[in-house]
Amino acid sequence: MSRTWILIISGIVIGAIALTLAIAGNPPNMGVCVACFIRDSAGSLNLHSTATVQYLRPEIFGFVIGAFATALIFKEFKAKAGSAPVIRFTLGFLMMIGCLVFLGCPLRMVLRIGAGDLNAVIGLVGLVAGIGIGSLFLKKGFSLPRNYSQSSIEGILFPVICIVLLMMFLWNSGIFSASEKGPGASHAPVWLSIIAGLVIGVVVQRTRFCFIGMAKNIFLSRNYNMALGVLALTLIVAAGNLYLDKFTLGFDNQPIAHTDGVWNFLSMMLVGLCGVFITGCPLRQLISAGQGSSDAAISVLGMLIGAAFAHNFAFASSPAGPTENGKTVVIVGIILVLAIGVIYTVMTRKTLENATDEQ
Repeated sequence: MSRTWILIISGIVIGAIALTLAIAGNPPNMGVCVACFIRDSAGSLNLHSTATVQYLRPEIFGFVIGAFATALIFKEFKAKAGSAPVIRFTLGFLMMIGCLVFLGCPLRMVLRIGAGDLNAVIGLVGLVAGIGIGSLFLKKGFSLPRNYSQSSIEGILFPVICIVLLMMFLWNSGIFSASEKGPGASHAPVWLSIIAGLVIGVVVQRTRFCFIGMAKNIFLSRNYNMALGVLALTLIVAAGNLYLDKFTLGFDNQPIAHTDGVWNFLSMMLVGLCGVFITGCPLRQLISAGQGSSDAAISVLGMLIGAAFAHNFAFASSPAGPTENGKTVVIVGIILVLAIGVIYTVMTRKTLENATDEQ
């Protein structure tokens, strides 16, 4: 089977799982939202105290464990680390802020489009703009420092932590905080969430499915294979929502969304920029961490702390719109990420020039 068809089928599978989770109890248009799930989990771990978004989402652990098991089976598990950890933490932090100002990760953006939410289309334009700018930096030579092989324990530690947390949750979920109302109180049955996470973890690990990688492939190599997979995902979600009478075309009255187009655009532009520089969307970071990348695990930790900050310092938006703090941090974030792009592009080019001179 060609890679194009594999990606199309993968998109259909992920879309179908997202629809199933929403039907089974996850919030509307949020069958799968990695940023939202990390935010809810941060609340469950008492890293923030917003009572409506606290629940240790089993899907998160399923993503990581599924990727971990698959990488071991196919001998693709590689423990690596050491590539600009503070920069990756910062980019993960800012990517999460962008997601929570928009109210969703790139995957939820696509799910929202599949439900008729035109605010998410503006977010898509912003995401593509950010990826396009990031791709220009890549063409000019941007690169974070290389990583290095590590002992197996370094790569295994993050998946093991996820397994332990999941076991604790299954043994006694009362250990963790849980919302009694709001998005955090809406969730599918635990067993279904775990299975869904495992399947998506396996699919993404095997196919390298990534929403930021989709646009980056188009910009850098005119490769549209992954775009067809994302299109298939969008169409299956749209078809499902039409069948379920949950498709509402327009800007207003969309579930867990706001209508401020400027900040939908800019927040997702920040997400796209960060994702290019750390090589992947929030889902991709979890999968990479599961297959041994401590660099990706550092980015995930940045996202977790970013989610906590977003609610502790009023960065996160609500259906009423973005906050002033959220607007400020998005602008500061875009400036900071562009500065990182310029600095590392110049550094990489100088390193290459010095290497050439020495030869």
